[in-house]
Amino acid sequence: MAGRAEPSGPAACGGAPGLLPVLLLLLSAAAIIPRGDGQNLVTEDVTVVEGDVATISCRVKNSDDSVIQLLNPNRQTIYFRDFRPLKDSRFQLVNFSNSELRVSLTNVSISDEGRYFCQLYTDPPQEIYTTITVLVPPRNLVIDIQKEIAVEGEEIELNCTAMASRPATTIRWFKGNKELTGKSEVEQWSDMYTVTSQLLLKVGREDDGVPVICLVDHPAVKDLQTQRYLEVMYKPQVRVSQNYPVQGLTREGEPLELTCAAFGKPQPTDMRWLRVDDEMPQHVVVSGSNLLISNLNKTDNGTYRCEASNAVGKSHADYMLFVYDTTATTEPAVHDSRAGEEGAIRSVDHAVVGGVVAVVVFAMLCLLIILGRYFARHKGTYFTHEAKGADDAADADTAIINAEGGQNNSEEKKEYFI
Repeated sequence: MAGRAEPSGPAACGGAPGLLPVLLLLLSAAAIIPRGDGQNLVTEDVTVVEGDVATISCRVKNSDDSVIQLLNPNRQTIYFRDFRPLKDSRFQLVNFSNSELRVSLTNVSISDEGRYFCQLYTDPPQEIYTTITVLVPPRNLVIDIQKEIAVEGEEIELNCTAMASRPATTIRWFKGNKELTGKSEVEQWSDMYTVTSQLLLKVGREDDGVPVICLVDHPAVKDLQTQRYLEVMYKPQVRVSQNYPVQGLTREGEPLELTCAAFGKPQPTDMRWLRVDDEMPQHVVVSGSNLLISNLNKTDNGTYRCEASNAVGKSHADYMLFVYDTTATTEPAVHDSRAGEEGAIRSVDHAVVGGVVAVVVFAMLCLLIILGRYFARHKGTYFTHEAKGADDAADADTAIINAEGGQNNSEEKKEYFI
């Protein structure tokens, strides 16, 4: 067979019309691939707080004295080797050598953010970029409180606003040392963020004078916080104490002195003594917060109440008086009573213990009676079965004979197994 000659030279290229564009594309790609005999550029991204100093470093590995230059985001030359063509004096040369170009930028602003390019004049040139990110801390931190003065039991609203930050802040709430949960909203204005956090808080008398703290978490600032002190009004707290006799028996013929103390916000302005469910004895002397009975008698027995009021409301405390005989030596029950809105009298510990003991003793007596009746009933049944068979006898002799016969019959029914 005769062989076919392969085309050569230009004819070969013409025979493959799709090959030429591919070759041109490969040559173009090779032209833009950095070579530079193994040289390369190294840099790092920079994060800086607005107003601080940013430092840009262009470093060369395996340097062959090629020229290094730094360009801004608009690709204007900031430094060409150690020369600064750009007129912005905020850029200053920190270090220049064959292997590094380091430049500082002072008083950084948002407008300085973007990509900065390091170029190395090799054949072909090499290029790498670094990104400057500018952080902006909140310009103002304010707590706005719905009510300057609250009443115990009310729910108040507090709002904390962190204005014009970048990125958006995270707001945390604290009441004293306890962290609370608020609800935040974020508003964006251009490149800035304003965050408002709302806190709903139900206050009690224990919250008066306690600080509520708004604290900001933001990468540009540390320990930024503001606080407001709560002012809470509440009803009086009332307590009655026995001055004389000191923890002793209130005996007939002896004196009794009581003192009423009341604390509230605002401070109570009205305080009075009264006798619950009865009139105050005529010989009782009331002087301000003190009550004095110079000569006790059994008609003085009862509950004595001290009432105090302020702009928020009224509260009271009760004292239970029991007058003992002059010869009594038993330890008395505790007379002091706690404050109450409805006049509840304090339970006396000795009475509670006595009641429990009485219930236990009563339960044990009931148990003994039930057990006694149970055993008595079963014992009677046993004796009745011993005389079984004599119930139908006409006379006593017949009953004896029938009983004995029953026993004989039972003996006759016995079976023996060997």
